[in-house]
Amino acid sequence: MWLLDKFLKTAIKRGHMKVTDYDGKAYEYGAPEDGQAPLHIRLTNKKAAKHIARYPQVGAGEAYMWGWLEVDEPHDIRDLILFVTMNAKREAGASLKAKGPLRKAAQKLLAKADSVNLRTKARKNAEHTYNLTRELYERFLDEDRQYTMAYYREDPDNTSLEKAQLDKKAHLAAKMFIQPGQRILDIGCGWGGFALYLARHYDVEVMGVALAPDQIAFCKERAEEAGVADKVTFELMDYRDVQGSFDRISSVGLLEHVGTPHYPQFYEHTARLLTPKGVMISHCCGRAKGPGMTDAWTRKYIFPGGYIPALSELVTQSEKFGWQVMDVEAMRFHYSHTLEEWYKRTVLHREKIVELYDERFYRMWLYYLAGAEQSFRHGNMVNWQIQYVKDREAIPMTREYMEAESARLRAADEGNVPTWHLDPALKEAAE
Repeated sequence: MWLLDKFLKTAIKRGHMKVTDYDGKAYEYGAPEDGQAPLHIRLTNKKAAKHIARYPQVGAGEAYMWGWLEVDEPHDIRDLILFVTMNAKREAGASLKAKGPLRKAAQKLLAKADSVNLRTKARKNAEHTYNLTRELYERFLDEDRQYTMAYYREDPDNTSLEKAQLDKKAHLAAKMFIQPGQRILDIGCGWGGFALYLARHYDVEVMGVALAPDQIAFCKERAEEAGVADKVTFELMDYRDVQGSFDRISSVGLLEHVGTPHYPQFYEHTARLLTPKGVMISHCCGRAKGPGMTDAWTRKYIFPGGYIPALSELVTQSEKFGWQVMDVEAMRFHYSHTLEEWYKRTVLHREKIVELYDERFYRMWLYYLAGAEQSFRHGNMVNWQIQYVKDREAIPMTREYMEAESARLRAADEGNVPTWHLDPALKEAAE
C-alpha cells in the first residue's frame, strides 16, 4: 500500500478521498469541501494495492473488474476516475506511469506492434470490438446506433443523445458538399446509420464497408426495411479491397483502427478510389498534444490494434499522396458528454448486461466508458473532422456552404428526432 499511498498523497490536492485497505486500515487524502461526502473506496483483496501500483496502466481497471476495488455509494467508478484525473490534470508527474527508459521503451514497442493491422488481424480486432451481441449496443447507444461522438450544438443537459447524433450527421454531411447522382463510399460504416442518412437526404448511391459480420448483416436488414437496398449497399470487406470510383468518401471512427504503420496505405488507396474533383471527410478521435500511445488496458480489453492519432500524424502522411487539407475542426468536450450519456444508459441496464455477459464484463464496460470520458473531459483528447480534396476547385471558396447545408438538413429532420426506446420501468427509475 505504501507506493499507492505515496502516489495519492502527491496527486490528491482537491476534494476529499478515503481509502480502506483490505486489512481495514484507513487512509485519507485531500480535505473535506463544503459538506460534500468524501469519495470512499475499499480494497477487498490483499493484492489490490500492489497490483494497481505495479501495473499502473492495467492494474486499476483490472482491480475494479475483478471486484478487488469497490466504490461506496453515493459515488461510483465514474466519480473515482473523474476525481483522480481532475487532480492529475496539472501533469506534474502525479501519475503512476512507467518508470525508467527501458520500461517506457518496452511499452512503446508493444503499442507499436499492436498497431500493425494486417487484413486477418484487422478483421479479428473488429470482431472483438463490434461483434458483441446486438442487445449490448441497443442498451446504451442512441436509436441509430452511432458509436462515435455526438455533436452538442446546445446545452448538453437539455439535448438528447438522439438529437446530438442527428446533428453530428448533418454537420458531417454538410462538409462533404454532396451533389445529386454522386456515388459515396462510407468506410467503417458501423451499423449503417450515416449511409442511410445520406441516402435519405440526397439523390445518391452509397456503399458501406466494415469488418464485423453482425454489423453488416444488421446494415442490410436496415436497408431492406427502409426500402433503399437498391441505393444503399453494404459489404463485409476490408477497405483496402474496395475497387471502383467514388465522388465522396466518408470515414467516421475508422482511423482509430487503421494503425499508424498503415496510414500511407490508407491515404494511397483512398486517393486511388476518389474522383479528381472528389471530397473525403474523416471524423476520428484525436490527440491535441502530439503523438502518443494507446494505454495497455484499452489495447488489452477494448480496442486491440487501436490508436488515436495526433493531427500531425494524419496531415504529414496525407500530403505524401496528393491530398490537400481544406478544413480542420477540433471538437472539444463533445465526446465527454456523449460518453457520460452512454455510461448512464449502461448503468440503467446493469441487470440485463450482467445477464447477457457477467458482472466482470459489466464492470469492464463501465471502466472503459468512464476512462474514455475523462480523456475528453480532463485530458488531451479531441475529435478531428478533416476535409480532404485532391483539387481545390472541388469545393466553394468560403465555408458558408457548410453552415447553410447543415441548417437545411437539421430543419428537414426537425420533426423526426428519434426517441430513445427505454423499458417503462427503467425510465421511471431513471426519472
